[in-house]
Amino acid sequence: IMENNGLSYKEYTQGRRFLVKILPGESLVGRIADLIQVEKIQAAVVLSAIGSVKNVKLKDIKSGAKLPITPARLVAHDIEGPLELLGISGNIVPAAGEGIDCHLHIMASKASGDVVGGHMFEAEVFATCEIILVELVLDGVERHLSKEGGTPTIFFTGA
Repeated sequence: IMENNGLSYKEYTQGRRFLVKILPGESLVGRIADLIQVEKIQAAVVLSAIGSVKNVKLKDIKSGAKLPITPARLVAHDIEGPLELLGISGNIVPAAGEGIDCHLHIMASKASGDVVGGHMFEAEVFATCEIILVELVLDGVERHLSKEGGTPTIFFTGA
């Protein structure tokens, strides 16, 4: 673990790279989770995502919210769509205890051209979805609840 003037980071190397096609009607989050399980991926980053989605469920932090973030300080959005998928960013790391945690954010545009986005909990593929996912070769990282921020975040463990 590197520490420098309050900056905490860890170097990693790239592992396998996956080009993933998700079909209409399928759960975007569910299919990413399926790939993680089938390929036994421990850590990864979503490099790129394009296509179209509908029935998007996301949450955003309310304007003026204070820390820690609590459910009352979030606003949920259910967007029927369809929407043009402009991108997904996020990372996948081991969860505290066991399992894998996917932290994904989405950007998508409405027919008007207005862009919406936030922390994505679910989205259904409309016409197609193409994702590039890169495996991270990395030990000593896991996600658990930050008492300070109120949300799950990455923590570095070990040396």
